[in-house]
Parts: sequence; C-alpha cells; structure tokens
Amino acid sequence: MSESPIEALDLAALLCSRVCHDLISPVGAIVNGLEVLEEEKDEATKEFALDLIKKSARTASAKLQFCRIAFGAAGSAGAQIDLGDAENIARGFLEDDKTKLAWNLPRALSPKNRVKLLLNMLVIAGQAIPRGGRISVDPIGSGDSMGFRVTAAGTNAKIPPAAPSLLTGEERAEELDAHRIQPFYAGLLAKACGVKAAIAMDGETVVVTAQ
Repeated sequence: MSESPIEALDLAALLCSRVCHDLISPVGAIVNGLEVLEEEKDEATKEFALDLIKKSARTASAKLQFCRIAFGAAGSAGAQIDLGDAENIARGFLEDDKTKLAWNLPRALSPKNRVKLLLNMLVIAGQAIPRGGRISVDPIGSGDSMGFRVTAAGTNAKIPPAAPSLLTGEERAEELDAHRIQPFYAGLLAKACGVKAAIAMDGETVVVTAQ
C-alpha cells in the first residue's frame, strides 16, 4: 500500500464521526426512554421504557468497549492484548438474535495492532451480512505473526461497496467519508502490522483475510 492519501487530522475526525454514528442510536434510545419514564403514568408503558433503557445501555456499553480497542489507543505502544478479551468484546458488539460468532483462535496474547486489525475485519464481515448470519474467525499461522481469516455467511452475503480498494489504500482522500473510513483504517492497520488485508467471495460467503 502506498503512502496514506489522508492527513492525520482528517483521519482522526472521520474515525470520531464513525464512532459517533455507532453510538447515536443506543444513546438516543436511552434519552427517549427516560423522557417516557418522566411523562408516562401507565405502568406497562413505563416498564417497557425501562426495558428499552436497560437494553440500549448494554448496547452502548458494548459498542464503547469495542470502539476503544478497535479505534482507540488501547494501551501503550507495543502493548499486547489477550485474544480471549478480544473475543468477549467482539461478541458483545456483533452477536444478537440474527448474528452469531464462532471464535476459533487460541487464547493468547497478541500484539495490539493485530488485535485492532482483527476487530476491524470483524466490522467489515458484519457489514457483509446485513440480514445476519454466522461469522467465523480462524487463525492463519501461529505466534506473534499469526494472521486471521474471517468468514461471513448469511443470506445474500456480499462484499461491502469499495471494501477491496479501501483495504489496499487505493481510494483518494476526497472519496473517504465516515462510512468508508473504517475499512480504509483496517488497511492502515494491516500495513502497520506488515501484512496484506484482502476481501473476496468464496462461493456464497465473504472472506476477509490478513496474512
């Protein structure tokens, strides 16, 4: 991948926009639920609002924990992250009634940027199956140089728009926005890790690799 076409400040701003986009829905639901609790007298409606607040708070917390690792500093330079912790964070972010995660990685410490790359690969895999399905995570190799294979299987699974060129850093800066910045950032992480990230169809499944 060639020199990054985007300035550091623009990259930071677009990533912040992406995080805000992920959080605005559950936080907005919490606010709406609180307003209902304050104004509504019907007990059944208040109970429904309270359930909505609890569910939305859990969702917001899971998204924040995920974004902290996937997009944030996540410790000092050179830090390592437990892949078991990464699994728990990923399950909280991805799993719901429609989508399940099969995590086939060993429990071990892995370099921070490799874990960040893996979590960003999972985001892309989730986008490939908007109707839900199954996401599988498998190792490529072992040790600190272990790569990852993330497979997304679901109804009408397809590669997210522009994802292949975004992962390889071929997009021009003016074409990047809050939606496109995440796969582009995944490509930057792959470069920092000294691996190549790619996405392709394998039959009816979408496969994201870093090796």
